[in-house]
Parts: sequence; C-alpha cells; structure tokens
Amino acid sequence: MRWRFSTFEGLLLLLVVAGAGAVYAWVFYGKGALIGATYALFMCLPIIAFERRVIFRRLNRRIHAFSTPVFFVASLAVYFVLLDVGYAVAGLIMQATGMMEDHWMAAMMPSKTVLFFALGISGSLVFILRVRELLGRDVFLSLLTGRYRRPIQEERVFLFIDLAGSTSFAERYGDLRMQEYLGKLFATIADPVLRYRGSIDDYVGDAAVITWPFDRATNNAACIHCVFDILETIDADAHRWQKEFGEVPRLRAALHGGTIVAAEIGLDRHKITYFGDTVNTTARLEGFCKTLGHQVLISTDLARKMRLPHYVRVEDLGEHAVKGRGQKLGVLALRVGSATPALAPSAAE
Repeated sequence: MRWRFSTFEGLLLLLVVAGAGAVYAWVFYGKGALIGATYALFMCLPIIAFERRVIFRRLNRRIHAFSTPVFFVASLAVYFVLLDVGYAVAGLIMQATGMMEDHWMAAMMPSKTVLFFALGISGSLVFILRVRELLGRDVFLSLLTGRYRRPIQEERVFLFIDLAGSTSFAERYGDLRMQEYLGKLFATIADPVLRYRGSIDDYVGDAAVITWPFDRATNNAACIHCVFDILETIDADAHRWQKEFGEVPRLRAALHGGTIVAAEIGLDRHKITYFGDTVNTTARLEGFCKTLGHQVLISTDLARKMRLPHYVRVEDLGEHAVKGRGQKLGVLALRVGSATPALAPSAAE
C-alpha cells in the first residue's frame, strides 16, 4: 500500500502532530514548544507510517488477520514500542545538537503522561485516516463540509471497469477464491485511480465505478491515462497473476461524462450518490464492450472534450441506440497504438 496523501494533506498532518506536541509542552512546562513538536513528530509519525503500511508491512498484515481482541492488544504493543523508540531517537538527536541539556535518561525515556498523550493523538489520527480510506478522499471531504446535503447538479466523468470471465472463475475455484481474486484486482486498480486524482465511488459485484469532476478528468486526458495505466499494471504483473490465480484478469472499461445530480443520502449510513442519464449511459456503454468486441470504449461526446494521448489509437464504431435514452450514442474504441489522424481533430475540440 502506498502513502495515499497529497502534498497538502501530508503537510497538514505534520502540522497537526507538531502542533499537538507544542501545545503539550506549553501546557505542562510553560516552554519548549519546539522540543515538544520534535518529540511529537518522532513519536506519532512511525505509528501513522505503520498503519499506512509504509514500514513493517508483513507485521501489519499479520496483526490485521487476528481476531478483534488479539488485534487490539497486539496493536497497542506495537504502538508503545514505536512511541518509545521514536521518543528515544528524538531525545538522542536533540541532545547531540544541543537543543536539550537534560540527563540522557530523561531525554530518551518518556513518562507515562507523555506516552498516553502521544497514544491518544496517534490513535485519533489513525482512526480519521481509516475512515477517510474507507469512504475515499473526495467523499470524506464532501461529507465533512456538507457539500451534498442538498442535491446539486454538476459535471462528472464516470469510468466503469468490469472483470470479464468472473462467473467461470468462481465456478472453477469457488466464491472464497473469487473474493481473493477481486480483492487483489481492486487493490491494483486503486493506485492508478489515485495517481490520476479519481475516486472509486463503488464496487458492484465484479465491477468498479470510478468518477472525476469533469475538468479534472479531461485535463490532460487523465481519465484515459488512468484506464491504460490500470491495464499496463496488470499486464506487467501477468506472471504473478498466472502463478497465484491461474489466469490474468481481463477487463472491460467504458468512459462517459455529462451532467448528474449528486446528493448525500441515508440515515444510519450516509453515502454520496450520483443520479442521472450519464451514470446509466456509462453502464450501458460498458455493456457494449462485450457486444462490439472491444476492451475500452469512450463516448464520442466525451472524447471531443479532450486531446487524446499520443499513444492511443481510435476506432469510430458509429452511433448506437442506448436503452432508456432517446438519442443514439456515438462510440469510439480505444487501444494502445499511434493516434488515428482522421479522428485527431475532432478528439481535440
């Protein structure tokens, strides 16, 4: 798992941790804000890095496989070790640089008050980060700000990605093995989506629904780059897929954009949901992948709103009737190769 933060979010996290340490020093000692901030950073960041699987990934996976009581105890044990080590390293550095003149034992061994304060700050941040990861970055921020408390209209692009042959795989290997297969596939999809600033809106069976604000998706054709980045990532790791699961995932993808209505719904469980013809049309377009025999499709309307990547070859498949839609939909097939000159001008409009 990669460190899933923008530069701004990373700086904000550092500021919160350092600020908590400075406040602690000011409240309990009336001085030493810089020292308190330094201790806080060295104590809290290793815990956050551990939970984000930046360090000790194997240990993290093993702990998360335990039952809840064992998981809780094991996590606390790891936290206390990381806190102690972080405190000792910070104290050693500050003594070596002359920032502190305390005895080495006082500088490198935290008190119980310091430990529990750092544990509280770290635990709170880890909890927030887990909720953010569960909901997705954009959804998390939107729920916090209440942006969609009332339905609003906006322009968005949707990418539907579906796993071909999932039924036959489940029949051969069983449902549990199928879930492992899907789990790894969706984890593989997540990094390219993050890289191109998209948001995974939902998982529906063996399909993933990804969305962007319209301008973000069309800027430098980010949504198209995302699709081919996902396909390239899977192809590059084909031997591991074959070794672990007996086959390499075959995906179908469809891109379409337009006006939708976004709203926050639910009582016990809140969710931001998108309504409108754009979402339904994208789902229908993904179904065309199978009937038209192409892996990646995009609506002509969306393709004309951006300059397609130079490595993408375009094939015009004409207009097709879409169930529930009065007008026919222009469909283009995309694949890696040199761009088709005849379609380049219209795609760049």
